[in-house]
Amino acid sequence: MSANLFFSKVSEPVRFREAIQRFDALNAADPNVETVEGVTHPRELLQAQRLCDWVMKLSPDASEPLRLAARSQHLCRWQIPRASYELTRAGYHRWRTALKQFHAEQSATVLRAVGYGDEVIARVSDLNLKKHFPADPETQVLEDALCLVFLQFQLADLAARTDEAKVINALHKSWAKMSPAGHAQALRLKYGPREQALLQQALRPAS
Repeated sequence: MSANLFFSKVSEPVRFREAIQRFDALNAADPNVETVEGVTHPRELLQAQRLCDWVMKLSPDASEPLRLAARSQHLCRWQIPRASYELTRAGYHRWRTALKQFHAEQSATVLRAVGYGDEVIARVSDLNLKKHFPADPETQVLEDALCLVFLQFQLADLAARTDEAKVINALHKSWAKMSPAGHAQALRLKYGPREQALLQQALRPAS
């Protein structure tokens, strides 16, 4: 994605850049890292950049709140680890709910500090909380982008360390949340042989 595109057509470019820089500075503190082409990156900083790339690819005229929500979607995620909730299905859902609320609150704090008003802050929070999904088109774009980041950058690792049935179930769930535009982009991605086979199984009609 062109940085010029991401930073273009916003209400106040200086304020927008400041918000993005603050989001990135917070995510740069992630102790978890990922190495890409020999370069080590803080994981959540890299994931936020990837998410923004997909949002802009899916929606080149994405609104300012949608861009802000994409950059802050998983802000400081490592601060609430999965292990802080019981390792059950109910615990998992409580963890996810707590994370979404945490991200929304963290992003609101940053946006307020750089001068955004209540209307924009509320809209970014709604997007971070995925309210009105899938009826809200921008929430659908954000969900498509999240699923595409998973498919492009995380599926191979998941497939390598997880039971096949669980991977297929995860693919089913991701595919069900995506729009036709998201599906089209997903089918254009390059997958390894194992990931391609798992995706084909996940998309196979039930007999």
